[in-house]
Amino acid sequence: MGKVIAIANQKGGVGKTTTAINLASSIAAAEMTTLLIDIDPQANATSGSGTQVNDETKTIYEVLIEHVDIEDVIQPSVMPYMDIVPSHINLVGTEIELIDVPEREKVMLKALQRVRKKYDYILIDCPPSLGLITLNSLTAADSVLIPVQCEYYALEGLGQLLNTINIVRKHLNPSLEIEGVLLTMYDSRLRLSNQVAEEVRKYFKDKVFNTVIRRNVKISEAPSHGKPIILYDAQSIGTKDYMDLAYEMFERDGIEKFSKKKTHSTHSAVTSSPTSSEAESSHVSGSDTHASTPSETAAKVHSPHS
Repeated sequence: MGKVIAIANQKGGVGKTTTAINLASSIAAAEMTTLLIDIDPQANATSGSGTQVNDETKTIYEVLIEHVDIEDVIQPSVMPYMDIVPSHINLVGTEIELIDVPEREKVMLKALQRVRKKYDYILIDCPPSLGLITLNSLTAADSVLIPVQCEYYALEGLGQLLNTINIVRKHLNPSLEIEGVLLTMYDSRLRLSNQVAEEVRKYFKDKVFNTVIRRNVKISEAPSHGKPIILYDAQSIGTKDYMDLAYEMFERDGIEKFSKKKTHSTHSAVTSSPTSSEAESSHVSGSDTHASTPSETAAKVHSPHS
């Protein structure tokens, strides 16, 4: 049964979508089957992961409103082992359309039941709000990952998010856990970054990931090319940080085949993006049990025979 992680923070600009795209692709680079669900009307995770949509494309909107089977919406991504459920701007009116739907908070939960067994991880990129769409994601999720930007006002609004999580636990999803708090846009040269990191660790303690996502120009550039950072620049700081995050998460989850592997240099063999035919052939249908070394895994991202 795949683990469902909602990536949420109602504060915008904290690296939520960046984390959704790059954590999903890093998990996939480790040969763990991954589904990225874009449930944000801005659809940035869709475009940022190289997925093309038009007015004829079925998206998460059709799943939530028209009860289309989610399996009919899933598309292969540019990464082997990674699929995506795209979003569209028409999702913007979904919360109003769901108002009269029975058990409207559980629409996503029901939609995911048929695909959970097909993936090791399912990541949901939530909108920057605490409305009904995010509520659906938290109800369907096993855990929530909270990105926090290492800048002024970073903790602003987190209390409201934690309150929402507690309400969901009480009324809709008692097993919902905090997957972890992720420090993003960190710059060790800045006193403010270090102060924010210290405050976040003081408040959330061991819930804060040891891995931090450092500020990096390449991470900002990658979405405009429709690529996760691992395909845009394999040698970048961003690639290393998100691979480290993926492997830290594997260790937290007790996944044995990764428990003694080093997380460093996992991206060193990645040199170019796959062709479209390679990407299309990577549509996943189940978990892969082979455990390569991290460097072998990264190399296979671009191998035409993978």
